[in-house]
Amino acid sequence: MEENNSNVITLIMAAGKGTRMKSNKSKLVHKIYDKELVKRVVELAEKIGSSEIITVVGYLKEQVEAVLGDRVKYAYQEELLGTGHAVIQAEKYLKGKKGKVVILYGDVPIIRPETLKNLISKSISQKECATVLTAIYNNPTGYGRIVRDEGGSIKAIVEERDADPLQKEIKEINSGIYCFDIEELLLALKEIKPNNSQGEYYLTDVIKIMNEKGLKTGAVIVDDNTEILGVNNRAQLELLTKVLRMRINSTHMNNGVTIEDANTTYIHDEVIIGKDTIIHPNTTIKGDVVIGENCEIGPNAYIREGSRIADNVKIGNFVEIKNTKIDSGTKVPHFIYLGDCEVGKNTNIGCGTITCNYDGINKNKTLIGDNAFVGSNVNLVAPVKIGNNVKIAAGSTITEDVPDDALAIARQRQLNKVPK
Repeated sequence: MEENNSNVITLIMAAGKGTRMKSNKSKLVHKIYDKELVKRVVELAEKIGSSEIITVVGYLKEQVEAVLGDRVKYAYQEELLGTGHAVIQAEKYLKGKKGKVVILYGDVPIIRPETLKNLISKSISQKECATVLTAIYNNPTGYGRIVRDEGGSIKAIVEERDADPLQKEIKEINSGIYCFDIEELLLALKEIKPNNSQGEYYLTDVIKIMNEKGLKTGAVIVDDNTEILGVNNRAQLELLTKVLRMRINSTHMNNGVTIEDANTTYIHDEVIIGKDTIIHPNTTIKGDVVIGENCEIGPNAYIREGSRIADNVKIGNFVEIKNTKIDSGTKVPHFIYLGDCEVGKNTNIGCGTITCNYDGINKNKTLIGDNAFVGSNVNLVAPVKIGNNVKIAAGSTITEDVPDDALAIARQRQLNKVPK
């Protein structure tokens, strides 16, 4: 990278109303896999090495600010007068800066970091003042069209409502995602006018202005069109969730994990799974979870945040695991809840066992040692420690620590009363 262009600032558009969501919440704080749309875009900006992240907020801005906190800087767009106008609101953060600014949108959350890195790299290596991320759509209706000159350079971007019949036949569309030279962008913004059917300041006009100045502009065509999908309504939110699910599941399968039914398996972004592990249908694995090699998970299992599962562990059907560490060779077969727990090696947890980890105020921890056998329908009332080689009788409610090698029985003796 050239010295003046090595700095990358990301500007996130997050001021729109999103009325088609039919929600009292900002569209941008709706979630895919427990993570707000706008937070996903901020994480994307972080992954591409942004030196600063600026978020342009407006409608329900307090909800967006509550999600992002001081992770970003804020610019405010009180009137929604177009994308160009939104960028102008962030001008104070860009003045005097050199390098590149990447324009993203808070409702376009599943772009791959590699795609943006390619966009930035081309913009720098080709000395382009504007580089646009574009896509080829067989049905481009509704999108701005990329108008190229005879040499293939971008001549202009024409919005659908302003396009003539010939331009509407163009299949290359504008994603709305750009990499601009900061200094040239600021100069061009001073020249844009709301001379269009909407009376708005279009950011797309910047391309035309730069071309008229003889500045170099270019494009990167995205390989996977699903990356530039946005969310405007609940159906599109579900669609993006589905796209992300299949992308994540495919990555795990390519890394040696067997997923028997990708359509009913929900694995969140941060999850790490070792090779030769089998994931049965109707399984959800969410949050900060690590699963080792040669494990078997599900069906109908729910692995939650903070869990660490070692190699050769079996998690059976209708099992919920939360904030729990399970060591190698242990079996947690079915109808079990383990929360805030540590389980040793080669231990068996019987059907119907639960850790009673919450006393109404605090979450408490259960420790279970190696080679333990916990019978069916056992309640482990935390905080409690179960030693190594322990056996716990079925139906017991354990409220006190159990030492190594002990048999624990905590149930009332059976009493049969026969009527006279």
